[in-house]
Amino acid sequence: MAMESEQHAWIEQEHNPNATILQKFRLYETRSNFYMIGRDKNRTFWRVLKIDRLEPLELNILEDPTMYSESECCEMLKRIHDGNLDGLKFVTTCYGIVGFIKFLGPYYMLLITKRRKIGVLCGHAVYAITKSEMIPIPHSSVQSNMANSKNENRYKKLLCTVDLTKDFFFSYSYHVMQSLQKNISNPETGQVLYETMFVWNEFLTRGIRNHLKNTLWTVALVYGFFKQVKLSVPGRDFKLTLIARRSRHYAGTRYLKRGVNEKGRVANDVETEQIVFEDVPEECPMHLTSVVQNRGSIPLFWSQETSRLNIKPDIRCKNLMISYNVQLIGFSYIVSKKDNKYEATRLHFDNLVNRYGNPIIILNLIKTREKRPRESILRAEFASAIDYVNKDLPEENRLKFLHWDINKCSRNKATNVLTILSKMALYSLNITRFFSCQVNPSSRGRGLLNWSYFEKDDGGDWSVQNWRNANNGTDNLGNSDRRDNGSSRESGNQRVKIQISQKGILRTNCIDCLDRTNVAQYAYGLAALGHQLNSLGLLDAPPIDLDSPLADDLMKAYETMGDTLALQYGGSAAHNKRSVESSHTVSGVLRTLQRYYSNAYMDAEKQDAINVFLGHFQPQQGKPALWELDSDQHYNVGTRGSNYAGENARSLSDGNILCESDSPIEVAKVGKDEDSERSYLDQNQSSNKGLSESTPEISTCESVASYS
Repeated sequence: MAMESEQHAWIEQEHNPNATILQKFRLYETRSNFYMIGRDKNRTFWRVLKIDRLEPLELNILEDPTMYSESECCEMLKRIHDGNLDGLKFVTTCYGIVGFIKFLGPYYMLLITKRRKIGVLCGHAVYAITKSEMIPIPHSSVQSNMANSKNENRYKKLLCTVDLTKDFFFSYSYHVMQSLQKNISNPETGQVLYETMFVWNEFLTRGIRNHLKNTLWTVALVYGFFKQVKLSVPGRDFKLTLIARRSRHYAGTRYLKRGVNEKGRVANDVETEQIVFEDVPEECPMHLTSVVQNRGSIPLFWSQETSRLNIKPDIRCKNLMISYNVQLIGFSYIVSKKDNKYEATRLHFDNLVNRYGNPIIILNLIKTREKRPRESILRAEFASAIDYVNKDLPEENRLKFLHWDINKCSRNKATNVLTILSKMALYSLNITRFFSCQVNPSSRGRGLLNWSYFEKDDGGDWSVQNWRNANNGTDNLGNSDRRDNGSSRESGNQRVKIQISQKGILRTNCIDCLDRTNVAQYAYGLAALGHQLNSLGLLDAPPIDLDSPLADDLMKAYETMGDTLALQYGGSAAHNKRSVESSHTVSGVLRTLQRYYSNAYMDAEKQDAINVFLGHFQPQQGKPALWELDSDQHYNVGTRGSNYAGENARSLSDGNILCESDSPIEVAKVGKDEDSERSYLDQNQSSNKGLSESTPEISTCESVASYS
């Protein structure tokens, strides 16, 4: 009975989206309590949250279950004012709680005090933060001596270096932490959404969410990039939304977070989604399309140590069963035995399959041949790892591994890098496809996230439930259906027609997953855009000319995204934009120096701030302060004890240990393994039915694009 009542409550909640969404808040205070008053967008109900201010070190929160009208809420506030000697004082207007945090003294509440709308998806507004505030909870009369200690103030200052006004975004009613396809195929709500890998304030909100058993008062922050623009083709306008979601797992800065940890999480893991739709009147069906791609660090145990003397610091790879030490000007390579069964690599790709389904296509852009081996060491080991993982996979689920030395080809003036990348993109798109659906007017009026239960009618409109049943309990993303079939209910005219589903993902990487990767992701986005517009009926044929104004508009969006992601991870704007070789220009050299300065002098503090914000490090009295410990790069067992938790725990099982293993080392030869590679154009692709009957032929310079 309890489960049935929960299902009915969930259905009722979905059909009345405004019934459980608070969007604007006012904070009041007395000597003994804070009172947070929240209301919905339409001013139809008010709720009250009371926070105790007389407890100096603990967090006590009480939620009033009553839903007040405006007049009832005003009357209640008046009674509180009259019942307190010092009255009730207004503190601030706010737009959601980011979370609560404690260092060595009191708890603090993080609030969004100003916001700005940056886009609208299916009628749901998406916001960025323009101002935030950190407010201590206890009244000044009961605060402990620790509240104003030197270390406490330093922790507060450190946390504030995580600038919430840069690159964080949220929505009250649209789940921006999930792709459009996942929102429709797996419409989760509440606590589950906060536990996804793209919600950066999961730790900060964990206490209040677990205590209240709801997410009414908090907002889920996604970190990365969001841009929505209006573009046009002859005679028609459409909206393009570009979203980048950065994973909170194994998060950090360029030289302090490299490769993979032992849980299979990689550094610089970013999901990019491109949503295209045409604005139409509310009484007309709305057609939506989406395509998702991924970038992430090479999933091996490798690192580069920060150096204030070398612009290119040491690279260390621990997967290889060899000892290989090359001393060069500016850098050296030390490769030691580590994870010779590639368990972490396997876990990483298992995670990708769980998120996106099969197939997984890997586009590896690092250098193939070098006079002095550097990137090519990782390239050879990555190929070996994929071959090893593929041995245990059925043929239809094996990883598709594409190598292409983009730098080498860019030096050939007769080669158009974007043309080759576009053909690779079409090859991938032909296999994974993209997501396309049509929403009936009645569904639009209720909101996107209310497409919870649909039936297939005589016209062929698919329900989410029946769509999953047709896939033996899984959707096209490989997500199993967690709901009991008995919970499905027909919901009147709430119907959506799913026309195409994306299955699988293109994963792109270079060394940093910044510059070269961004160029490749633009090429994939352009190829997908042609098919998205064709699906919308805005283009007669999918290909978009590289020299067209539309391609230029899309390039600008991807350039902005590339600069944003590069600043977050590398400390400077992206090198490679329209020219892959732009790093050799004056501006490219300046960016190299800027990135070097940021990595050498600022990354350690930036990493510490991220670790505190994400809850990987939690200060404790009597334990060493964060800045008294080794840098984040040099993890050793027990150096931070119990201060570290979660993905970044300092233990042997975490994978952040980047020093060499003490295990015996087997000596072997590092080879290119060129003979085992063959052009992916030679593969038998007759089984890949997708956007076209055959995979487009790709002409590559010196056949450096290869398929494993």
